[in-house]
Amino acid sequence: MEVLNPSGRIHLSAPDIGPLEESYLLRAVRSGWVAPVGPEIDSFEREIAERVGTAYAVAVSSGTAALHLALLALGARPGQVVIVPTLTFVATANAVVYTGAEPVFVDCEPATGNIDPALLTDLLRELRAAGRTVAAVLPVDMFGSCASYPEILPVCAAAGVPVIEDAAEALGAVRDGRPAGSFGRAGVLSFNGNKIITTSGGGMVVSDDAELIDRCRYLSTQARQPVAHYEHTDVGYNYRLSNLLAALGRAQLRRLDAMIARRRRLRGRYAKLFAAVPGVRLLADADPGTNCWLTTITVDPAQAGWHASDLASHLGRQDIETRPVWKPMHLQPVFGTARASLTGAAQRLFDTGLTLPSGSALTEPQVTRVLGAIERFLERG
Repeated sequence: MEVLNPSGRIHLSAPDIGPLEESYLLRAVRSGWVAPVGPEIDSFEREIAERVGTAYAVAVSSGTAALHLALLALGARPGQVVIVPTLTFVATANAVVYTGAEPVFVDCEPATGNIDPALLTDLLRELRAAGRTVAAVLPVDMFGSCASYPEILPVCAAAGVPVIEDAAEALGAVRDGRPAGSFGRAGVLSFNGNKIITTSGGGMVVSDDAELIDRCRYLSTQARQPVAHYEHTDVGYNYRLSNLLAALGRAQLRRLDAMIARRRRLRGRYAKLFAAVPGVRLLADADPGTNCWLTTITVDPAQAGWHASDLASHLGRQDIETRPVWKPMHLQPVFGTARASLTGAAQRLFDTGLTLPSGSALTEPQVTRVLGAIERFLERG
């Protein structure tokens, strides 16, 4: 099933769906299990946990909901703080605010965009000296590359602070042979329409901690007590995933490796195209374990002779979608007064970075169209 019209707009990461997904959805519809409960959800949770390498998983309505639940399960509450990368999508920070805790932002590694472990030790020490309780550190696996967990986890363990891995962009990625989502007390996945696999909308909390998963499951079903009547002793949330959407996710999961392989091949073609261009590099270009969710370039205009925004404008005129790197949270008006530990790296990536079409649904004519448009731009200098 072709998702995009080769002569129409080319998107960054459109859903990659076809006959297999259709057959799984039809089977789920015919089963009669159409509510947020059913055998497809149970199987999807088991299969994701197996893929990620955790003992347990709970499927929910979005990656944001998963973040919220994981934070609540670890006890995040008003008066506490959560350390969050400043270079991330706003959902990471919003989930902290939902709990009543405050986000404290930390800058990134210039080469990857992931949280800078070198800043964590001092920041944790400073927060403790100020009498602040840190509920969690919440690294994000940026654009499908795992953060530096061999450095992050010992620092957090020494401080007695749990880690929640925001692997919303990184399903299928690995670091040192370990799958994204398996680091820390809990991991969080997203199945939004633009992610590596999609359930239209949806997410997952994964963990080896049975108590944490049970708490997330309980809160995600309106915190209903196990009695015949409706009894509630806690405030809960309507966060469960539909059985129909879980069926879609199961079909997508079967195709995950093939979809990652297509994204990696496209990333390789971008790397070859830009290899001889001064001042241009691929973000996380040294990471062999990335799932290549979105290929991102950074442009040093002093060397390249042009800005990332120039290429974005050129491709936009060809009806090819690009996007700047996430605008850092400390620069967002809603978080302008939040505490932050900064080096300037995230702002530089925002100023110089550009994400390119990376979806596994791209056809060869569409890929040729994108690469040709970039080549014409580079030839014009």
